[in-house]
Amino acid sequence: MRDTPPPTAALTTDHAPAPRPGDSYVQSFARGLEVIRSFSAAAPQQTLSEVAARTGLTRAGARRILLTLQTLGYVQSDGKLFRLTPRILDLGFAYLSSMPMWNLAESAMEQLAEQVQESCSAAVLDGADIVYVLRVSTHKIMSIGLGTGSRLPAYCTSMGRVLLAGLPEDEARALLDAHPRPTHTRHTLTDVDALMARVQKARSQGWALVDQELEEGLISVAVPITDRQGRVIAALNVSGKANRTSARVMQAEFLPPLLLAARQISALLAGR
Repeated sequence: MRDTPPPTAALTTDHAPAPRPGDSYVQSFARGLEVIRSFSAAAPQQTLSEVAARTGLTRAGARRILLTLQTLGYVQSDGKLFRLTPRILDLGFAYLSSMPMWNLAESAMEQLAEQVQESCSAAVLDGADIVYVLRVSTHKIMSIGLGTGSRLPAYCTSMGRVLLAGLPEDEARALLDAHPRPTHTRHTLTDVDALMARVQKARSQGWALVDQELEEGLISVAVPITDRQGRVIAALNVSGKANRTSARVMQAEFLPPLLLAARQISALLAGR
């Protein structure tokens, strides 16, 4: 399976469609979020024209939002180029701090990573993407960096398939149908029926293994983290390099401690 820090544009999938404007829809707020999201690893700093082009806003509209964000301390500018400031992290950490489960999970993940000597991550589903909420890294396993807030497509990652397996079948299929499924390697599955077969397999066996579908040489196995009602709320994975950890070894040696760690985290969340 595979995994990303603040988004890598080449690997992220399209965001979920914006809701239709209505009485409860604040368009200016939505546009402000689009301006924030226009910055990425591929575009860490932008001119006013670039922000306008990336968001579909007029230059005047983009300028008003950028100046508002600058006044609030979320954006800074040298007079030509705009860039996000560290204060923007407050928005993401507000989510993490509101979810104490990740404080509970960190110790179990550190123990798991130390035991298997491979990287361990936790992610949640956001539309057709997985979003990393916690990561314990022992090796750099991808050509891109990975960290909290990183996004990867769900269809070709082990955590993504486990999370899709936690959805009703028609909902999982609709997500796959509605979003692009580019071929990242010669191993990538893109056919919806074939992907749904893997999702169903993950649901029935309680885990998913993805072998070099997102990046050549990257392999991972993932299991669900559940809440008190048994609903899948996150996924936990171990990932490594295929040249030192085959699929057979991953399943035989890494899956049992991974399942144990997931059960421990789920039990902590449920107060058991």
